[in-house]
Amino acid sequence: MSRRTVINRFPFRFQEADVYVKVCGLSRPQDVAAAVGAGADAIGFVLTPSPRQVTPAAVRALVAEVPEGTATVAVFRGEPLEEVRRAAADAGVDTVQLHGSEPPEAFAALRADGFRLIRAASPGSGAPLESGAYGEDLLIIDSPSPGSGERWDPAALGGSPAGPWLLAGGLSPYNVAGAVAGLRPWGVDVSSGVESSRGVKDPELIERFVREAAALA
Repeated sequence: MSRRTVINRFPFRFQEADVYVKVCGLSRPQDVAAAVGAGADAIGFVLTPSPRQVTPAAVRALVAEVPEGTATVAVFRGEPLEEVRRAAADAGVDTVQLHGSEPPEAFAALRADGFRLIRAASPGSGAPLESGAYGEDLLIIDSPSPGSGERWDPAALGGSPAGPWLLAGGLSPYNVAGAVAGLRPWGVDVSSGVESSRGVKDPELIERFVREAAALA
């Protein structure tokens, strides 16, 4: 993967990172410390029903320990817009990720609130697989069941999307190199692939995943 030119709305460490790494589904201080210590560029907190769900208040406490320059992402899936706006503000994150069928107007409203935006979509979902289609800063292409560890067939993409995007869905330290081969994503997003049990992150797996991803540059 070659170094990418980065849009200014989503600075963080895109300018420096050859392979952008997001670690999602964090719920404990030690998980956050492990991800930050390993060099993750973004850390995600699930605020939608999931084994990894955390409350906005819990996220706020975790975010307080995150150094400047690491993106903090609140993940939602299908919640009403006003609930998303309120929860994201209460959580104290700088980025919102929408994982449902929210319209472009929802992204515009969240942009007006000052959040940076990530849109997640799956092949075959009917959602556009072009980065920026809804005004988002970053696109994640994931399996139809986010966080499940399910892989999906990259052939469904019909080629690498234009613009900044992350590959997700069943990634782990053991398969990330093969998964990105030929796709050339901007980066990768991992959750279940760095867990010792469902919802419990393993610091050694996090460190190895970030290291394996960095080696793809």
